[in-house]
Amino acid sequence: MSNAPSSDLTGKKIFFLFPTTAIQEQVIGELIQHEYEVYSSKDPARLGRVLKKYSDAIVFVNIDEGMKEPEWEKWIGGILKAFPEVKIGVFSTNNSEEKSSKYINDLHTVCGYMHMKHDMSKCAVKVLEILNILNVKGRRKFIRATTEAESMATVNMPFESDYINGTVKDISVVGISCTFEKDTELAKNTLFKDVQIRLNTILLKVEAIVFGSRMDGGEKIYVFLFTQRIDPEVRVKIRKYIHQNLQRKMDYQTC
Repeated sequence: MSNAPSSDLTGKKIFFLFPTTAIQEQVIGELIQHEYEVYSSKDPARLGRVLKKYSDAIVFVNIDEGMKEPEWEKWIGGILKAFPEVKIGVFSTNNSEEKSSKYINDLHTVCGYMHMKHDMSKCAVKVLEILNILNVKGRRKFIRATTEAESMATVNMPFESDYINGTVKDISVVGISCTFEKDTELAKNTLFKDVQIRLNTILLKVEAIVFGSRMDGGEKIYVFLFTQRIDPEVRVKIRKYIHQNLQRKMDYQTC
C-alpha cells in the first residue's frame, strides 16, 4: 500500500528511466513547464523500491539503455505484477510494428511506445496527451517546493526607508511563503514592486502582494502572491528550480 497523499489531489509522480539528453531537454523539460512532477533515474532496482511508496506512478522507460531487451521485458512485467496501478510507456529508436505491438499488447504498456527521433517535440506532445487522458496532474495546479534544506533561499525587499531580509520557506510559480528577521507587520494586499529572491545561485526579481500571514509555533510566516506582471522567464526558472529541488530530495530518499 502507498503511504503517499491521494493522487487525486496532489497528482501522480512521473519517472523517466534512462532518459537520453533529448528526452531530458525536449520531453521532461516540456512536462516541467506544464507543472508535472517529473523525476529521472538510471537505476531500475532503486526505482522499483520507490514505486512501493508511489504505487500509482507513471513510468517511461528507454529500453535502448541499461539492460538487454529480455531483461526489460522481465522488469516491466515484474513491476506491473507488483504494482498494478503503475502505468508504463516505452521509448526506443526501433520503430518496428512487431516490437511496438509486443510492448503495447503483450506487456500492456498503456502509456504507449514512443519512437525516438532527432526532433523529440512530437514525442513531448504525445506524452502530454497521454498524461492529460490519465488525469496525472490531479487537482493540483501548481507544484510547490519547500526550501528548508537549501543553503541559500532568501528574500529581500524595500520597506519604508530600509530593506527587510527574510528566509523563503516554499515557492511555486504563483508565490512564496517566508519569514523575516524581524516582524514588520506587513499589511494584507500591500504591493511590493522590487522583491528579490535568491535560490542558491538563481536570482529572481518579481512584484508581489501580501496575501496574508499565519503563526507556525513561534514563527510568523507571510504568504506573497506574484503579480501578473511577472516575467515569463522567471516562471521558467522557478519551475526548473522546483524540479531540481524535488529531484535532489527523491535521490536522497532512495540512497
